[in-house]
Formats: sequence, structure tokens, C-alpha cells
Amino acid sequence: MTARATIQAGVCGFRTSVAAVSQDAQYVQLDVQSTCAKITDVVRDLPLIDAYSEIRDGFDGVLYRRVREVLKGCCAGCVVPPGLFKCMQVAASLALPAKAGVELSKDE
Repeated sequence: MTARATIQAGVCGFRTSVAAVSQDAQYVQLDVQSTCAKITDVVRDLPLIDAYSEIRDGFDGVLYRRVREVLKGCCAGCVVPPGLFKCMQVAASLALPAKAGVELSKDE
């Protein structure tokens, strides 16, 4: 199964496209194209991901450990990593595909 996501990061204007492929509904390979160099660094040489382990380990899994290593400062709040995680879950049939998003506003 292949799950796909297009993620708009926000005010930075960066876009990320994800194809998450799983042949066995457990191990997932992420193919990520991003206009953001930091997201490209996050996914560089990312191994085949065991989706069950990622869900069990949560923020201590392979994906989020890499996110913590690379995304610092204002980038620590980036919305792309949860999109990568969700796409992985859908590819492994551990979540249903559905539109997700964050809309931010500010009252002055």
C-alpha cells in the first residue's frame, strides 16, 4: 500500500510531499520530497521504519528521534513531522486516511 501526503509547513512557505510505501502493513519506507533543507535532513538515510515500533515508542521512535536531532529553535514546532508519522500509519493500515490541518490566527 502507498499512502500519500502533501504538507504545507506554514508561514515559511515550504512544501513537503510524502509517499509512504508498505508491502506488509508493518515496515514502511518514506519517500519525501521537500523544499525545506531541514526536512530533507530529517529524512536523509532514514531506514525502513517498523510502524508498530514507532507507535509503541512514540516520541522515542526512529522518526521523532531524528526530528529532535535536526529541528531546533523555531523549527521545533514544525507541522511536517506529525504529517510524516500519520502517513506512515496509513501506509501500515494503522490509521485511516483523512484530511488533517492546523489553522492559526491571532487576535490583536
